[in-house]
Amino acid sequence: MKIIMLGAPGAGKGTQAKKIAEKYHIPHISTGDIFRANIKNGTELGMKAKSYMDQGQLVPDDVTIGMLLDRISQEDCAEGYVLDGFPRTIPQAESLTKALAERGESIDYAINVDVPDQAIVTRMAGRRACLACGATYHIVYNAPKKENVCDVCGEGLVLRDDDKPETVQKRLTVYHDQTKPLIDYYGKAGILVTVDGTQDLNKVFEDIVSVLGA
Repeated sequence: MKIIMLGAPGAGKGTQAKKIAEKYHIPHISTGDIFRANIKNGTELGMKAKSYMDQGQLVPDDVTIGMLLDRISQEDCAEGYVLDGFPRTIPQAESLTKALAERGESIDYAINVDVPDQAIVTRMAGRRACLACGATYHIVYNAPKKENVCDVCGEGLVLRDDDKPETVQKRLTVYHDQTKPLIDYYGKAGILVTVDGTQDLNKVFEDIVSVLGA
């Protein structure tokens, strides 16, 4: 079962991807993890990616897809995988479709976790992060035991710049320009599944499982 997760930043697609990976015993593959692993291991593609990242530039699609194909060729992906954070643009999606077709493979499901923009802005503004240990919280959905103090290490919690309303709005604009067209792309391919991401995360997961099968 090869699955792509779609949805705006903050829609909760990463959380659902992890739950899918656990239930179906397939790897959860995020582009961030692939980049870090390749850079850490000093691979040729990793070094190429790093040279762009060091200059604050986006990593070209061919480098990203090279790393992705390398990752999904590994043994743990034999039964499938969940892609989170890729593809982000139509050219990336087309390149992925072509590369998989050359291997006699294709994506089975593109799952779109649908949340309206305003709900995302509100949701992200409630996020709090511990910069010391990396734990994350939400003042409504997953509050720390003591206000603004990390349960894990006791350090203070902060609202990251990434989660501030003005930054979220910018990220949503980029998403609508570049990534939202993927919903049409996978809809035309007949593999799109849209779930209501405003529900409780366990209910969202139930809706996904009802499509993928128990």
